[in-house]
Amino acid sequence: MALRAAKIECYNLVTVSSILPPKCRIIKREEGLADLEPGSVVFTVMSRIASNEPHRRISASVGVAIPENMEKQWGYFAEHHAFGDGKEKAGQYAEHLAYNMYQSITDKIPEKTLNITESAVVDEDGTWTTTIAAAVFLME
Repeated sequence: MALRAAKIECYNLVTVSSILPPKCRIIKREEGLADLEPGSVVFTVMSRIASNEPHRRISASVGVAIPENMEKQWGYFAEHHAFGDGKEKAGQYAEHLAYNMYQSITDKIPEKTLNITESAVVDEDGTWTTTIAAAVFLME
């Protein structure tokens, strides 16, 4: 259900690690989905978390550090998932991770950071609940 909520349930997802490639553009989800066919193999950086503990808040986040010159430099993704943290706190933490990881490898400060974060609270009956956050790559 989390994949459906993210609108990526009909693709074959291949999880990759943490590099935002040079020349990569960040586009809106709707624009990217229009270029994909069901069954496509799609590379993604994904964070996910699940729980069945009643009333437990869960959050999944992907932060990204964007370099100053995306034409020539690469950036960094960081996945974070947490119990108890709300959407804002989890998102800020993922951005902070991406920032620090980028800076520790490049000795540069990223031009910008951002995140995609989802959060949910498990129902009182303990129904399994999953949240995901994903950055999906479209290849030309």
